[in-house]
Amino acid sequence: MAVSPSSNAQQARQALAKRLADLCRDAGLNGQDMADRCGWHRSKSSRIMNGRTPPSADDIRAWCRACGAEDQTEDLVASLRAADGMWVDWRRMERTGLRRAQEAVLPLFERTRWFRSYSPSFVPGLLQTRDYTGAVLRATQRRRVLIDDVDEAVAVRMARQQILHQGGRFAFLAEESVLRNGLGGREVQREQLEHLLAAGALPSVSLGIVPTRTDRTRMPTEGFYMFDSAQVNVEMVSGYLTLVQPSEVRAYADTFTMLGDMAVFGAGAQALIGRALDDLR
Repeated sequence: MAVSPSSNAQQARQALAKRLADLCRDAGLNGQDMADRCGWHRSKSSRIMNGRTPPSADDIRAWCRACGAEDQTEDLVASLRAADGMWVDWRRMERTGLRRAQEAVLPLFERTRWFRSYSPSFVPGLLQTRDYTGAVLRATQRRRVLIDDVDEAVAVRMARQQILHQGGRFAFLAEESVLRNGLGGREVQREQLEHLLAAGALPSVSLGIVPTRTDRTRMPTEGFYMFDSAQVNVEMVSGYLTLVQPSEVRAYADTFTMLGDMAVFGAGAQALIGRALDDLR
C-alpha cells in the first residue's frame, strides 16, 4: 500500500482551507475584506483560503470573529489540530529524547482493546526482549536523536508490555525475514527468538509469520499499528503518520487481513522461529 504522509496531511489542510473560504463567502466577504477586518496583509488571507499557508489557532479565531461565526471556532481549531497531528516528523517528536516519545503513546496503548500490528523489519515492540529493544532504540538514537536517554526509553517500552496481561486482544504479523535480521548480534537474536516462542503462546496473543516464498500474492508493505478500529499509526523513514479517517483505517484492516491469509500461525509459526533459532546455534 503506497501511503503519502504529506498527501494525507495536505488533504486535511485543504479541507480546512475550504471551510474557511466558505465561511468568508457566506459572510459576503472577500480576501481583502478579511485582511482588513483581521489587520493582515491581503496576501495572508488569500494564502489561507487557497491552502498555501496553514492558519494558526489564533488566525482561525480572528477569521470566525470577522465572519460572525464564533460558534464554529472550536470545531475549526479542532480540525486544525487534527491535521497538524496527522504527520509528525521524527525531529519534532523526539526533540526531547526517546523516553518522552515512548511515554506519549502509552495512554493510547492502555485504552486499546484490540491491537493489531504488521512488522516487516523488526520483532513487534510488545514482543521484544529488553536487549533487543535496546538495540533498536540505540540504532534510532545514533541515527537521529541528540539526547541519549535510551536506557530510560527501554524501561518505558518494557513496562508497556504489561498490557499483554490486562484483558485486551493482540494480533501480530511479522515477515519471516524479521527472524533473521541480525539486530544486536547472535546472543540478542537467540534470546529474542526464544522469547518470541513464549510470548506467542500467551492467551491474549495471536502471532503470525509471513513465510518467505516466491509465489506470494502481496508484497511487504510499511509497518503499521492498529488501535481498535479507530486509528492507525505508520512509522515512515521521515516521520510518524496517524490515520483516523474510516476509509483509511479500513484499508489497513483489509491489508492486515490479506497479509494474515498468507501467514502461518501456531505450530507453523513456531517451526519457522525454531528454524531461525537452529541457525544461530
